[in-house]
Amino acid sequence: MSMQFGSDASFSNMCGVTLMNTPIGRVVADAMGAKEGVALVEYPSMIRVDAVRLLEFNYAELSDALGEEFDGSIFEEISSTHYGRMVHLDDRTMLFASPEDAAQYIGFDLTVS
Repeated sequence: MSMQFGSDASFSNMCGVTLMNTPIGRVVADAMGAKEGVALVEYPSMIRVDAVRLLEFNYAELSDALGEEFDGSIFEEISSTHYGRMVHLDDRTMLFASPEDAAQYIGFDLTVS
């Protein structure tokens, strides 16, 4: 039996994060999964949260969903791996599929010199 492996180097325009499947992680995943363009994949101990172009964890929205304060430290506690450019702000964490979309946050210079 012959197996061939390959890679697709095309741009997926996707970004995402893995959340721990804890009571807080579950509520956050459910709140994120209700957003347009966001998909959840559930495993016994983790939940993948994936999106096209941009994935935004708005702390005020997540605080409302949880019924208690949600911030960057809690995000760090419940998340592990991610793909895409991650930007932490005081009121949200964003993941961008493209560094060009994140340019204003990460100091990525889009001009040709």
